[in-house]
Formats: sequence, C-alpha cells, structure tokens
Amino acid sequence: MPKVIVGVDRGDASTRALRFAVDVARAEDLSLILAYVINWSPFSFSTPSDNEQRHARREQELVTAREQIIEPMTKIVEEAGLSAQTEVQHGHPSETLVDLAYKHDASHIIVGRTGDSGLRGTVFGSTASRLVQHSPVPVTVVP
Repeated sequence: MPKVIVGVDRGDASTRALRFAVDVARAEDLSLILAYVINWSPFSFSTPSDNEQRHARREQELVTAREQIIEPMTKIVEEAGLSAQTEVQHGHPSETLVDLAYKHDASHIIVGRTGDSGLRGTVFGSTASRLVQHSPVPVTVVP
C-alpha cells in the first residue's frame, strides 16, 4: 500500500493538512504516517552542565511530543475510521521529513503552511518551501 508522510505540529494549518491527508488516504487507499520533528541541531553551543542533562531532556521532549501532538492527531485519524503509523524525531524538520520519506518509501508528503513571513521567512525560508525544493516525492502544502 502506498504511504504518505504527514508532517504535524500544534498549529491549525497542521490540523487542516491532516484532515486533507485523511481524505486523500481514503480516496486513494494510502497508508498514513504522522511525523512530528522536534527542531534540534547537534551543533548548538552548550555548557558541560547542559551536556549532562541533554539526554534526559531529549527523552522528555519525545514523551511530551507523543502525548501533546501525536496522540491528538492520531485521534483525528481514528475518528475518520483509519489508522496511522507515527514517528517522532529530533532534527531539522524538512531534512527529517525527507529522510522519513526515504525510510518508509513514501509516495507523497503533506504539510500545513505555517505562514512564516517577513525577515525570518525571507532569510531562512520555511519548512514547506525547503521540502518543495528538496523532496524526492511530491509535496502538498495545505494553507
């Protein structure tokens, strides 16, 4: 069964993207993989004290993400009569979603548009725009 990666977070655009993905999955008989990426860089500066706490903090972030983001999104999928695999990882959001597309041999990625604008969006770009530029599979950005 073909698979689609759905990038989720706490935003309204993410919920709209998930509802769109549910409709697409139902119509095209696709398997859903809900993915939340905790933005994290291995190159951040930290003190020795920070390093001691880093592993425990990362583990707690994973637990919190599953409880506060993945579980409510999974409930939306289940209420629609479908099921989904889930992935929660630390990393750069667009790079991690592309890696997950390769890992799961996904045929599609669906994300919500967060509305980044102004200097931040101009200088750094958005997750959605980076995905569109680098993804090996089609990307749908839901407004």
